[in-house]
Amino acid sequence: MKTAHDIIIRPIVSERTMGAIAERKYTFEVARSATKIDIRNAVEEVFGVKVASVNTISVHAKKKRLSMGRPEGTLPAWKKAIVTVTEDSKTIEFFDSLM
Repeated sequence: MKTAHDIIIRPIVSERTMGAIAERKYTFEVARSATKIDIRNAVEEVFGVKVASVNTISVHAKKKRLSMGRPEGTLPAWKKAIVTVTEDSKTIEFFDSLM
């Protein structure tokens, strides 16, 4: 059985995700085998918030040109989760410190 820290790999920090924080939406890279229920339970356990909804996106592998000597390679596929917390729940402090 996976722990909550095995399910949530890292937060995704970009202009788009930082703009979504005003709507109480937080974005994470998660384990590819994680279900929406697993993600909900992991976020509630790690950050102590109440989750309203979870949306997931499977990001496909991409071909990339790498440095000299290697003409091309492939970036791995990964899974992204957009977690919306409830209005009466507290915010996630990690994202507050970035703003």
